[in-house]
Amino acid sequence: MIYDAIVAARQERVNAIVKHGSVDAALSSAGYPRRHDLTLSEAVVLGLLRQDVRTYFAVFGHGSTVVAEVLRVYQEAGLVRVLNVRSEIEASHAAAALRWATGKKSAVITSIGPGALHAMAASLVPASDGLGVWYLFGDETTEDEGFNMQQIPKYEQGLFLRLCSTMGHAYTLHTPLAVSTALKRGQTVVDHPYRAGPFFLLLPMNTQDVVLRQFVLNELPQKVSITMGAAEGDYTAAAKRLMESKRVIVRVGGGARGAEKEINELLDLADAVAVVSPVASGVVPYSNPRNMAAGGSKGTLCGNYAMENADLLLAVGTRFVCQSDCSRTAYLRVKQVININAEIEAAVNYNSDEQCGGSIALVGDIGLTLQRLLKELRKVPPKIQGKPSEWMSSCSARRAEWNKFKQERYERPLLYDDVWKKDVLTQPAVIKTADDWARSKEDVIKFFDAGDVQANAFQIIEDEAPGQTLNDTGASYMGFAVSALLATAASDKKFFGLAFSGDGSFTMNPQILIDGVQHGARGCILLLDNRRMAAITGLQMAQYGHEFATGDSVEVDYVKWAASIKGVLALDGGSSPDGLRAALDRAYAYDGLSLIHVPVYFGDNELGGMGVYGRWNVGNWCESTQALRHDIGL
Repeated sequence: MIYDAIVAARQERVNAIVKHGSVDAALSSAGYPRRHDLTLSEAVVLGLLRQDVRTYFAVFGHGSTVVAEVLRVYQEAGLVRVLNVRSEIEASHAAAALRWATGKKSAVITSIGPGALHAMAASLVPASDGLGVWYLFGDETTEDEGFNMQQIPKYEQGLFLRLCSTMGHAYTLHTPLAVSTALKRGQTVVDHPYRAGPFFLLLPMNTQDVVLRQFVLNELPQKVSITMGAAEGDYTAAAKRLMESKRVIVRVGGGARGAEKEINELLDLADAVAVVSPVASGVVPYSNPRNMAAGGSKGTLCGNYAMENADLLLAVGTRFVCQSDCSRTAYLRVKQVININAEIEAAVNYNSDEQCGGSIALVGDIGLTLQRLLKELRKVPPKIQGKPSEWMSSCSARRAEWNKFKQERYERPLLYDDVWKKDVLTQPAVIKTADDWARSKEDVIKFFDAGDVQANAFQIIEDEAPGQTLNDTGASYMGFAVSALLATAASDKKFFGLAFSGDGSFTMNPQILIDGVQHGARGCILLLDNRRMAAITGLQMAQYGHEFATGDSVEVDYVKWAASIKGVLALDGGSSPDGLRAALDRAYAYDGLSLIHVPVYFGDNELGGMGVYGRWNVGNWCESTQALRHDIGL
């Protein structure tokens, strides 16, 4: 009888929300009850709905059946959408990609134990890339009656809470009436304006169905907007340093997205060149002559030249990932640092030469801070009048050299490969062809999987605006790109996803072939197949002169594999740029998920890749890299 009453009351609440259009509208309507009897699980779903979380990527199990039943009712009413998938890792990647590509919030639901661990591992992506995602995990019961199946088998409490709290922020709903606090804690993480991340809400199996008697729904936190103002600091001193320095470099990180106008104006006023992190591709258009593209161990000749010869570093919204700043050895001649960031830790990462007055850290909203800095720069006469400066001329010469280097590879798209026993396309040729094709369309978003494909892409893509490429370079999670295609099915903003993936990354998350069809994804997996983990093979060869356990001899017919799943368009990418473009056109015209298989070259011919530059604190390079870092003292 009690359960029947709870079910009836749930349906009445759902009907009222549908009738009024939102939770808030229902709460404010005349005659709507202030107090309700509802389960903890429904309170969580209602609370997330009030925060505009309407999409769930789920792998249900015995640890989440109660939440599943609540979501069934809410989905039937059209209030939420649940996409059931075959991998918790895939669910996490899809949720991260959805937030990144469209801004839309979602939640990942798993059972207790292994499923939660899978999703938590994949949460490295939103944690690394600053993306707010909710995670709802089943958890062991609170009465400790004995081991629950799939819990961590150890005589301690709260072990999943400890794990999740290490990865991000977490809360266990041990006490059901703490639900409002739990949702507020999560909101501050998932909706953080400058450094969002994953939030793990742990739901013990015996508290999920507990009834909250006469609960006041308005306790559930409302959606809020949190902003930060411009940094407080000495803008006059910062502007003076920028104008007096002869070789200014602007390191553009992911935090600079949204401040494109300010960044590009500053480059001209300060006679600076930009080196752009992969996650910020397009913030400075590739066509801007001041853009030296990527820097670091997989950077460009011009980007690394600019980093190694600059005398002042203006870091904007960057957190200095090891490969991108050569493990803190990239700026060999920098004497002064100005760092603009919303995070204190990132803003004080680098030191200036004390003889130059120390570093200037401006902690605040990046766009607003840049606007204040620009006001100071506009007060003084232009730094450059007439012909380009020596700094700009030398960087432009390196960029021309780099463009020539790239063109040599594009003009030789085919090389003979020992594995394929024939001429096949090179990775530079495939990536360049597909990048040009994608940018010719208005609705294509490129995703890159980790590995050699991603590394070559850093040096090849030519984005003109942010959002054309989404590149997980913080976690470098293999299988992210193909899983990201599921976001096309959950997005209100319709777009075509193009996932660049190696054979290694794809085989880690092939379930997208099934889930993409099930839920109506629209996009294409561009599978570059060299039958190995080429990025690691290349690293092994560079460090030790030998490859070990990074290739295989197993032949896989990926076209037949994809074609075996009804609803997937399986295509051969051919052995020419024209053939690949034709396949991409067919994939784009198809209303669903497609896969294009392209055999690609791997070998010692330098025209087969883009090369490795700079330094990196890895393997047998560590001793020399660390010694250089400490010698620089930056």
